[in-house]
Amino acid sequence: MIWDKFIFFAIASVILSFAGAAFSAVRREGRSVPGIGLSIASSLVLASFIVHLWTTLNRPPLRTMGETRLWYSFFAGLAGIFTYCRWRYRWILPFSAVLSTVFIVINCLKPEIHDASLMPALQSPWFIPHVTVYMFSYSVFGCAFLLALVGLLRRGGPQMGMFSSMDTLIYVGLAFLTLGMMSGSLWAKDAWGHYWNWDPKETWAALTWLSYLLYVHLRIFGKVSRRTLCGIVIFSFLCLQMCWWGINLLPSAQDSIHIYNR
Repeated sequence: MIWDKFIFFAIASVILSFAGAAFSAVRREGRSVPGIGLSIASSLVLASFIVHLWTTLNRPPLRTMGETRLWYSFFAGLAGIFTYCRWRYRWILPFSAVLSTVFIVINCLKPEIHDASLMPALQSPWFIPHVTVYMFSYSVFGCAFLLALVGLLRRGGPQMGMFSSMDTLIYVGLAFLTLGMMSGSLWAKDAWGHYWNWDPKETWAALTWLSYLLYVHLRIFGKVSRRTLCGIVIFSFLCLQMCWWGINLLPSAQDSIHIYNR
């Protein structure tokens, strides 16, 4: 079984990510080079397993929920590294390490991988860019969510520097989320003959996109407090989680074409 080997990659990745997080947390000024190096090594371990899974299955490992969790763990680490290198928040690598580890542990307990086959609709050139772009945007939004949560709980609200960092991450995430929705629409047109069907996942995807778009508009044109904007980011991220895996729990979604475990 391919996933029997994942535990070894998982242990190595988690140890490296928390070691990197520890180095970054104790560094008072500047960037911790060992922390960055260890965090990159952690991401490379996950990347090597993704490559191994891809070559073994003879298909992109993007079909099942377990496989998308694997990609999210990988991108969460990269997003944490980028945020730390750009803005030097000492706590971001520990948070991203925890976030990545949560999904790694879930995959160890419930891998949710089935067979190497792909249904005809997934045998499309849009399949890989659509899912990977989405997973990248989800990971960037994850870092923005952490900044929003810290800012909301912080006495006096988020500082300007932290708020600007969150703003940049939202713009990047929204850009990639929009690309993901556009590629998904083109894929749907090619596979099923229509761009949009108001499938439960599509509905939640639209709500998530509109929620982040609301943040952008209020940030630019609205006169609302930073705490309110942080609250919108947190709400948007919860919508994103519902769009990603929460819809699988809805009875109305059992006939959805977006259910991963088919």
